[in-house]
Amino acid sequence: MNVRPSFFLTLGLISAIAVGVILYAAPEGLGLSDDSIAYIAGARSILAGDGYREAWLASNQPVTHFPPGFSSILALIGLSGLDPVRGARFVNSLLFGANAFLLGLIGWRMTKSQVAGIVLAILFAVNASMLRVHAVAMSEPPYIFFSLAAFLAFSQYFLSSFSLFERGQGEGESPSPTGRGVRGEGWLILTGTLAAFAYLTRYAGLALLATFLAALILLHDTWRKRLTSAGIFIAGILPWALGWSLRNKLVADNATNRTLVYHPLTAENIETGIYNVSEFLVPVETWRRTLIKIPNSIAIVVSIIFITLLIWVVYKGLKKFFQPSTERPEILSFTNGLYIFGYLASIVSSMMLFDASTKFKLRILSPIYVSLLVLLVLLGHWLWQKRGIIWRGAVTIFTIFILALSSYETFDVVTQLHKSGQGYASFQWYDSEAMAFLRELPQGTRIYTNQPGPVYLYTNRPCYVLPDLVDPITGLPRENYEEGVNFLQADVLSGKAVLALFKFGAEAEDVQSIYMQLADGLYLAHESRGDQIYTAHP
Repeated sequence: MNVRPSFFLTLGLISAIAVGVILYAAPEGLGLSDDSIAYIAGARSILAGDGYREAWLASNQPVTHFPPGFSSILALIGLSGLDPVRGARFVNSLLFGANAFLLGLIGWRMTKSQVAGIVLAILFAVNASMLRVHAVAMSEPPYIFFSLAAFLAFSQYFLSSFSLFERGQGEGESPSPTGRGVRGEGWLILTGTLAAFAYLTRYAGLALLATFLAALILLHDTWRKRLTSAGIFIAGILPWALGWSLRNKLVADNATNRTLVYHPLTAENIETGIYNVSEFLVPVETWRRTLIKIPNSIAIVVSIIFITLLIWVVYKGLKKFFQPSTERPEILSFTNGLYIFGYLASIVSSMMLFDASTKFKLRILSPIYVSLLVLLVLLGHWLWQKRGIIWRGAVTIFTIFILALSSYETFDVVTQLHKSGQGYASFQWYDSEAMAFLRELPQGTRIYTNQPGPVYLYTNRPCYVLPDLVDPITGLPRENYEEGVNFLQADVLSGKAVLALFKFGAEAEDVQSIYMQLADGLYLAHESRGDQIYTAHP
């Protein structure tokens, strides 16, 4: 395919603007959550030469719950002297631009249209949901990057191996060491390596393993090719995944800190997911509120989209599998469609079997949004190819309409983000009087708190978590809760520890009752803005 230099220059300009948008939206650093601080603390631990550990907790155990990809990237940037908190802003801004660039390449390769590639890159760069994902110090931006790179490598594998697999190499022939077949195998190994990097960034990367294996089985026309290519792909991913699992088993006696316990999806979690999807589908807040007032409207729209995609993926895949002589479906669009359902199966199974604390939040759903943008551009290109003036006019108007709405919402989001830090990056945390009180405590004072992440971040002191009745990961009751309460109170009353409760009175009733039980009999030494710190009696 001949490509004009102007295409790459345009993609480069879009990417540069995307980088600048994140830098402008987060002048004081990216938004921070509990997971953000875990990644940052892990990176600091690596930089200190202690390995990947829970530095934000006093226990300082090896980290297995979070894969090491994002923290390792932050640590690599930190070798320059840039603290991981600031390094995250640098990394995610570059990744926002890089992901837009990769999507531009995917749009072009998928449709053979440079205009489609540019439209896809712009759609991503002006999407408010994608902006929010990259404006928080989380692992989704590098995960999306590795996933997109893996899709491109996988499509290149089929392109490079076409002459060997599909153009009738004789049965007795052996491929040349420098021929297309070798290059095809190399692209497949690269696909496996990139999928492994995605897995080492987020455990949901296993969905890529399932997606590419299923695609290899469905799209090749003989079992020899299916099994050979699957083996080569697994050879690319297995050493990385096994290496991480072996490390976890050796240092922590578990593979990923997950326990197999069934807990059904809650209605609250499903409602959260529907609302977040509505933000992606309807970027204008006033329109979205109107639509939500119609019972089940969003759920019906989402169901129609996913059922249509499922029918399309199943039809394309099974037709090629049962009729190998038929034309192979376009690789990038087909694998993105397949991936949507592999990823959904991955996160739903995780929610129901391994981690009850995972919710259908924006960060969890964002990889699906990326694939939906890819397929939206495919649909637009397909309609454009009908060549009727009505179809082309409709596609043009719809594209301009979507870009205008997305840009309008993104402008508002950028303006809001620029005003102040998000989450724990807010002034309400770094200017907190309670944090100032904790910083003045004698060194070695143990801190028990309901907010170990921000306390670690703003006092540079590791913390102890509070005893609780239910394990948020498994959803099961914890044992020895009363013993934990008694031990905490005795430690505080000894004068060697404090209890710091943030947003006291703002939590749910059951959580509030635990706080009151923990504070019973302790001395209230500090109170400000709903934050309370308890010590031994003076």
